[in-house]
Amino acid sequence: MLIQIQSGSGPIYQQIVDQIRFRIVAGQLRSGEELPTIRGLAESLQVNPNTIARAYRELEHEGLVEKRRTTGTFVSENSGSKSPARRRRLLTPEIDKLLILAGHLGVAKEELNELIQTRQKVIERRGKQQ
Repeated sequence: MLIQIQSGSGPIYQQIVDQIRFRIVAGQLRSGEELPTIRGLAESLQVNPNTIARAYRELEHEGLVEKRRTTGTFVSENSGSKSPARRRRLLTPEIDKLLILAGHLGVAKEELNELIQTRQKVIERRGKQQ
């Protein structure tokens, strides 16, 4: 599993949570798919296993993964649920971060909307290429 840790981009566990969450929501990780072991992912990322365990607990709390005793951690069967409540719960913190950053940078609402639409087109084109 490709996860990239960037110094200065927030807590390592949160970077892991965000990247796995994105992969699940984007359908890159499917329901029932096994995640790397805590130890294995910690070794590949060269981080403390407790960091991975914390990330997995957070994802489990969000209902995106489930820990199965003695067999590992798996993407939850209902993780693909696209219910409006689930979408809001997953998107709200990300939107809040974006709005706070945009406010600090002095970005006008219209400029932000234009940027979002532009980025959405870029992402849609990437999806068609894959």
